Amino acid sequence: MSPDIQTTSTGLELVVDIGPVAHGGHCVARHEGRVVFVRHGIPGERVRVRLTDAEEKAKFWRGDVVEVLDASPDRVPHFWRTADSVVSWAHGRPPVGGAELGHVSLQRQRSLKAQVLAEQLRRLAAVELSPEVEAVGPANGEKTDDGGAGLAWRTRASFGVTQSGGLGMHAHRSDQVIPVQEMPLAVDGINALRLWDVDLQGIERVEVAAPANGSRPLVLLAPAPGTRAKRLNSILSQLPADVSVASYDPLKNETLQLRGRTWVQESAAGHDYRVTGAGFWQIHRDAPETLVGAVTGFLHDGGFLEPGAAVADLYAGAGLFTAPLADAVGETGSVLSVEGAPGTSRDARKNLHGSPQVEIVQGKVERVLRQRPRQFDALILDPPRAGAGKAVVSQLIDSKPRAIAYVSCDPSSFARDIGYFQQGGWQMAGLRAFDLYPHTHHLETVALLTPRG
Repeated sequence: MSPDIQTTSTGLELVVDIGPVAHGGHCVARHEGRVVFVRHGIPGERVRVRLTDAEEKAKFWRGDVVEVLDASPDRVPHFWRTADSVVSWAHGRPPVGGAELGHVSLQRQRSLKAQVLAEQLRRLAAVELSPEVEAVGPANGEKTDDGGAGLAWRTRASFGVTQSGGLGMHAHRSDQVIPVQEMPLAVDGINALRLWDVDLQGIERVEVAAPANGSRPLVLLAPAPGTRAKRLNSILSQLPADVSVASYDPLKNETLQLRGRTWVQESAAGHDYRVTGAGFWQIHRDAPETLVGAVTGFLHDGGFLEPGAAVADLYAGAGLFTAPLADAVGETGSVLSVEGAPGTSRDARKNLHGSPQVEIVQGKVERVLRQRPRQFDALILDPPRAGAGKAVVSQLIDSKPRAIAYVSCDPSSFARDIGYFQQGGWQMAGLRAFDLYPHTHHLETVALLTPRG
C-alpha cells in the first residue's frame, strides 16, 4: 500500500485532486496513475477521500469525500446531514444513498449532468452536442433557478429496515441500513406518515407512494420470511387510518391487501390513472406533465401526431403516454400500447377502457413487434434503465415509422441506442433533457428520431 495512504478509525484515506465528472454519480481522480472514482466531490476540488473499495490489484478504487481541503465555489451546505458524506464519516458511518449531489448548487448540478450526457453521446454515438438540462417545477414552493431548494419532489420512496426495526436507507453499494428520521426529497404526503416512528420489526423493505394529486397514499410492506399476521396487524395499527396498506412479495410479485387499496390514483395531462402499488410511475411530482408535453410536442410539431394517425406506445406502463396519444389521434386513429408487466398492463387496460382506438397488449416489446407487424406514423419508446438494445432498435427501424420519440432515464443506454439508430440510417432531430431528480446524478431525456434524408 502506498505510503501516503493513511489508516484512520474509519479506514484508509488519501488526498486527491478531483477531476471531471463521470456517469454514475462520481468524479474521476487519480492516485499514482490509478483511477479513483470519488463521490461527494466537485471537479477542481482538493479533498481527503475515505477509500470504500481499494483492493491492491484492482484497476480502480472507489471513495467518499471526508474532508474538503480546497472547496469549489459551487459547494453548498448539504440539506440532509444523513446524506452528507463529510458529516456522516465524521460520525464513523457512510452516508445514505440517493442525494449524492446535495453538496452542489442546483445550477452546477444541471451543468454536470449536461456534461455527462454530452460525453456519453460523443463516446457511444459519435454525436457532438452541448445539451441543456432543464429545471422542472415549480413544486411545493420549489424555485426553478439556482436559489431553489430542489426538495419535496419524490412521490415514491423506498426504505430499508434496521435490525432493531427502525426505518432506514442503504448506504451506496452496501447492505448497511442507516436509520433515517426524515426524507427531504419526498413530498409532504410521505414525510407526514412518520414511518420512522413505527416499529417495523419483521419487515425487510417499505415502499411508499403518495400521489401528487393528494389522493390516498399507499404503504407496501415486504415481510421477512416467517413474519406472522399478528406482527403485520401491529404495524397496521401504527399507521394513519386513511392510508392504504398492503404486503408485497417482490420475488413472487404478489400484493396482498391489508387495508384500503392495493393501488394509487395518479393524474396527468387531463387523465386519471390507476397504478398498482408495485407498478411504475414517474417519481418526480411534475415529471408526468413534463414528459407528456415534451413527447407530444416533438411529435405534433413535426406533423407525426394528427387525427387518424397510427402510433404505438412501447414499454407503456399504466398508459401515461397512451391516453394523450389517444386524444391526439382521435377515434379515426389507432394506438397500440405494449407493456411487459402483467399487473401494470392490467392497469393500462382499466385506464384506457373508454378509448376504442387503443389496443392494449401485454408482452415483451420484441415479441409483440414480431407477431403483430404493422406500419406506424410514430412510436413512443420509454424502456427501462437498460434501454431498448440492438435487437429492439433493429425491429423498430424495420417497422418504418415516420418518427420515434425516445424517453430515457439513463444517458449511457440512451447514447448506445442512439448509436444503433444512426447505424440504421436514422438521426436525432431533437433533444431535451430534464432535471427530474434534483440532488442525484440522474436525469431524463426525450429525443425525436427520424429517418436520415
